[in-house]
Amino acid sequence: MKKLLTVLALGAAFSSGNALAWGNDGHRAVGAIADQLLKGSAAQAQIASLLLPGESLEKIANWPDCVKGTYCGPQSPEMLTYVAANPKHGEYHYTNVPFQNVHYHDHAVGTADDDIVQTLKQAILVLQGKADAASNPHRFSKREALILITHLVGDIHQPLHVGNAFVGKDGSFFVPATQAQIDDVAIFNARGGNDLLLDDAKMTALSNAVIPALPADDGEARPASPYPKSPTKPLHSYWDSTVVDYAMRRLSTRTPQQFARTVIASAPQVARNSGDPVSWPYQWADASLAASKIAYAAVVAGPATQQTSRKGDVYNVWTLTVPDNYPVPSSALAKQQLIEGGYRLAAVLQAIWPQ
Repeated sequence: MKKLLTVLALGAAFSSGNALAWGNDGHRAVGAIADQLLKGSAAQAQIASLLLPGESLEKIANWPDCVKGTYCGPQSPEMLTYVAANPKHGEYHYTNVPFQNVHYHDHAVGTADDDIVQTLKQAILVLQGKADAASNPHRFSKREALILITHLVGDIHQPLHVGNAFVGKDGSFFVPATQAQIDDVAIFNARGGNDLLLDDAKMTALSNAVIPALPADDGEARPASPYPKSPTKPLHSYWDSTVVDYAMRRLSTRTPQQFARTVIASAPQVARNSGDPVSWPYQWADASLAASKIAYAAVVAGPATQQTSRKGDVYNVWTLTVPDNYPVPSSALAKQQLIEGGYRLAAVLQAIWPQ
């Protein structure tokens, strides 16, 4: 199969590596699916008691990303209080298990005490009313726990927020046996794919050839970004936002609400989780590891070169070669992961607050 060889430069807009899983529309889609599935349930009533007037799961879904800066608007006193009480809140959104692995295990390579699985466990215990000082070290309130579950169930279904690439200078992918092997000399952490680069223009051309365009929109056009467009896109950013756009295009939907209505009407088959809901984050992580293997299928990294961030930090990046049809399987997988995220968010909240 003909391959796409990507170029190397990394724009300043992506130099921080502070990725927002699924992006705005993806998280809203997960929340919108759950909102619709929970209508009329006991869980919906419990959720409403923790939300402010006008809020919904869709509307709070991006809250834990919005607290990272001011790009959602000025931070509220509630956000400032949360950030001050949770200095490591950025670590709650992901784990870094080698994508080649089958299972997430506590204290294994790439995991952490404040990673996404552990944070979801804590938040679920809070809503179950089972938390104590040991199991809720961050002292999440019930409202914070609901907000975190709404967001992090979306995050854990983004494959690159669980399955991580560890790579050598020559571009070879490794499975480190110990944390000490990730020494930034022989084996590097690709940071959820943030240091693996795609040629944005070529990926756009490839997608235009295989992903149907939406009909012209009579509404207002989106304002142009004030930032210069980077010629490259990190693989993580592609999975956060680009494939969400492709998935929505393939269903001829423009908004998260339209996406939610369309997928629910199709009556998708979503595997049920079993056991105590506090164990479900492990099951979700294992499923995401399986999905990450598809995300990395036939993806080849070239030799490392160095970039310099706006702060002056020097770090390694790797160009990627991907199959010509990569937008097709990746957008199909994104659609499935968004659906599963929405259905499993509804399921865990119903399990916590049954009929």
